[in-house]
Amino acid sequence: MPRVTVASRRPARSRVAPARPAPGGGARGQAGTNSKHLVPTFTEDAVKRVWQIIKQNKITVVDLKFNDLPGLWQHFSIPVEEVAQSAKEGIWVDGIGFDGSSIRGFQKIQESDMNLYPDPTTAVLDPVCETPTLSLICDIYDPLTKEAYSRDPRFIARKAEGYLKKTGIADVSYWGPEPEFFIFDDIRFDSTENAGYYFIDSVEGEWNSGKDEKPNLGYKPRYKEGYFPVPPHDQLQDIRSEILLKARAVGVPVEKHHHEVATAGQCEIDMRYSTLTRMADNLLMLKYIIKNVARQHNKVATYMPKPLFGDNGSGMHTHQSLAKAGNNLFFDKNGYAKISQMCKWYIGGLLKHAPAILAFAAPTTNSYKRLVPGYEAPVNLAYSARNRSAICRIPVYVDYPKSKRVEFRAPDPSCNPYTTFAAMLMAGLDGIQNRIDPGQPVDENIYEMSAERAPKQVPGSLEESLNALEKDHAFLLKGDVFTKDVIEVWLEYKRQEIDKVRLRPHPYEFYLYFDA
Repeated sequence: MPRVTVASRRPARSRVAPARPAPGGGARGQAGTNSKHLVPTFTEDAVKRVWQIIKQNKITVVDLKFNDLPGLWQHFSIPVEEVAQSAKEGIWVDGIGFDGSSIRGFQKIQESDMNLYPDPTTAVLDPVCETPTLSLICDIYDPLTKEAYSRDPRFIARKAEGYLKKTGIADVSYWGPEPEFFIFDDIRFDSTENAGYYFIDSVEGEWNSGKDEKPNLGYKPRYKEGYFPVPPHDQLQDIRSEILLKARAVGVPVEKHHHEVATAGQCEIDMRYSTLTRMADNLLMLKYIIKNVARQHNKVATYMPKPLFGDNGSGMHTHQSLAKAGNNLFFDKNGYAKISQMCKWYIGGLLKHAPAILAFAAPTTNSYKRLVPGYEAPVNLAYSARNRSAICRIPVYVDYPKSKRVEFRAPDPSCNPYTTFAAMLMAGLDGIQNRIDPGQPVDENIYEMSAERAPKQVPGSLEESLNALEKDHAFLLKGDVFTKDVIEVWLEYKRQEIDKVRLRPHPYEFYLYFDA
């Protein structure tokens, strides 16, 4: 569906201004850029299309969705009668208010009022609600200044796309994430002063091979052998197909689905590539569908990167490329793996800034239980064709010029795609602008290389990645794509999680030390 931009309330006045220091010493929301074309605008035709969907599907409720800073969709719903049929009325002009102090990473209580402006090009029939509901993704604004909100992740993504065009390097970037996830049958967890535990169960789990299930029908995928046996080993085929159909019905172009490597219901569903902000929109819609379809089957889906010990975790390998005037700038028929010099510089930027990128792309303490050697973990700061132990891989499935891309393998699906994609793009552009040499490709098994020859590795903890971001974020601030307040609040918010995990006794510590 062609993307239409959403119209400004006061076209004669820009809603955005240059980023300014936060008063009172604390980080607060700011306008993110002085680029007028990034201010949302909307057209009568876009609003008419919304009403066509409303009438065709007999919509009674409109659901307004937006993204908090860590990456979870938030929402509230209004009666369809509250949606004006003209672009000059109602929420299209005035937006609709919400309490920003109750949203993670947003406002303080004394500055809580915020406004949502729906993007009419995102309108679809909600794929999971029983009541006929229209789904609209929204952008966030300050109600006093009428400026776009610097901590709105979707605004950061749109600014990254705008900055790419301003550089003149390319017209557009294309993104293709591969989110992995688990579908479990049971999950219990708790952490109190005198107890801490979790319990996971799955009808597919190899640990249930000897369980009396009255009857136990076998076919439990062995550890690291879930890729790709057919049913009955794969007991989630029909659920994933249902997800595929629901996603495609709302314009999320799913290309394939399959069981993944781990036992106990690990899956992957891939989408056809799209532009940066649109792909982030699509990914959140896909996650929303997956979680709800799983629940409808009395199962639960999780994007936690490493829920199981001793088997593969869930990553989100992210394919990316740049194009100008319809030409893929990453293709060169004479280059290594048929990539261009520009692509090498882009990879150089990814490798140089990878530790800082991971503060957004692998944003949980649990992420670093996945990013360890083995299990196909992409921990090595190197690039290669086909080599899945390198953090940057150049797929060589086909020779078609438009398909040439680099796959950055470190992200996991717990991340916020808007900020993660933007951070990767900014790192790649910095590599191009500064002609950063990524060195020679590594086409051998890195895990078998000597310590002297092996490339450096990614940070081993969230704390290390956050420290890297604190030291290395100038590349993110170019064009006001990320602003200082976003970096500051992200560091403050995520560092709180480190102590919350570090200060609690771990269940395995009792096994190791209780008899001391």
